[in-house]
Amino acid sequence: MMTTVAFAEVSTPVGTLVPAVTEEGLVALGWGRAMAAHERLGPGLAEVHDPDRTALVVSELNAYFAGELRVFETPIDWRLTSGARRVVLQALHRVPYGTAVTYGELAARSGSAVLARGIGSIMGSNPIPIVVPCHRVIAGNGLGGFSGGEGVETKRRLLTHEGYLQPMLLDL
Repeated sequence: MMTTVAFAEVSTPVGTLVPAVTEEGLVALGWGRAMAAHERLGPGLAEVHDPDRTALVVSELNAYFAGELRVFETPIDWRLTSGARRVVLQALHRVPYGTAVTYGELAARSGSAVLARGIGSIMGSNPIPIVVPCHRVIAGNGLGGFSGGEGVETKRRLLTHEGYLQPMLLDL
């Protein structure tokens, strides 16, 4: 059976986010435009125009950035992940708003055999950032990396938004 995907574009303080939603749930979330997002998903997903399908995640992203939402209820379609990568991302999905874990702590929480170094690689390829909050994974000696938006600056802004980091003078 052919699966379909619907896209939306959401303007946020960290750039335009593009959620991609299948019949199962949110399959991808990235920065940019819907056309580029569709190309990243690859063949096998026919695009449909279905604002009703994307309405929940759009509403939740808007509420999150307005400071009104701490837990996303949008169903997740995990098809772009498998094996240990999926296990790690599902453990990450349970890291609460306003908190952070180190790469090593996430490795332990996941119960997988993935070492801290491998956790960083999984975070860099997370298909659903923000909702599956890779910005909440930090290095033991600082913020660590971030591949979304404007990189580490976007991670800092997300952690500040959630109250984990204090605002910098530039944010005031």
